[in-house]
Amino acid sequence: MADQSPTRTALVTGGARGIGGAVCRRLAAQGRSVAIADLLVSQGEALAAELRADYGIRAVAYQCDVTDSDRVREVVAAVEAELGPVDILVNAAGFDRFVRFVDTDEEFWNMIIDINFKGTLRTTHAVLPGMMERGWGRIVNLSSDAARVGSSLESVYAGAKAGVIAFTKTIARESVKKGVTANIVCPGPTDTDLIREMGEQGDLPAKIVGSLSKAVPIGRMAQPDEIAYGVTVFTADDANYITGQTLSVSAGLTMA
Repeated sequence: MADQSPTRTALVTGGARGIGGAVCRRLAAQGRSVAIADLLVSQGEALAAELRADYGIRAVAYQCDVTDSDRVREVVAAVEAELGPVDILVNAAGFDRFVRFVDTDEEFWNMIIDINFKGTLRTTHAVLPGMMERGWGRIVNLSSDAARVGSSLESVYAGAKAGVIAFTKTIARESVKKGVTANIVCPGPTDTDLIREMGEQGDLPAKIVGSLSKAVPIGRMAQPDEIAYGVTVFTADDANYITGQTLSVSAGLTMA
């Protein structure tokens, strides 16, 4: 079952479903202890039970809103008390809606930035000092290919996710001598609950979602587990010399 040693504790935000859920399954298959942090606590608890049953690892779910700094710190403290110090942080929590920039307002900007950018800042701020003190850590932040090349109807989201890339590269520079690596995975179009929900917001969003498979050279959207594979490349115990890197997992949709 476990192919890596020693046992590490991983915290995955947005871990109840989609890409985050797939990451949790891959980490559990590697023998990691897994903490699932998500607003969808019932789905998180069901996944934690699945991981315990299927992989024999320790797994716990916590209700967590990444826009709430106090709650983020509470969850990190709870994880450390129950599973041990957070060695691996994967920021998969995210949210978006397809909408033209001219039709957005500041309330929408604040929501998208708070979840997709500042949420990553909050969790990283809560775990990075401990990682640096212990001399080991893996941080993987989910950005998006929208951040690299732009994406119609996703202007604010693309901007927030571009911020995640620059932030992570800076953290990588600041922490590598302390044994902590920080990398970015940029998914291409992925078949998740969120993308389906986004496609239900009107005719134009539905058209955008319907065209995504045709845009990808392989002819289909990614499955969450295919993105999760890219994430766990960076979380490996022996990935000491890989930091500050941005990996697109998009079947050739972007090549840069």
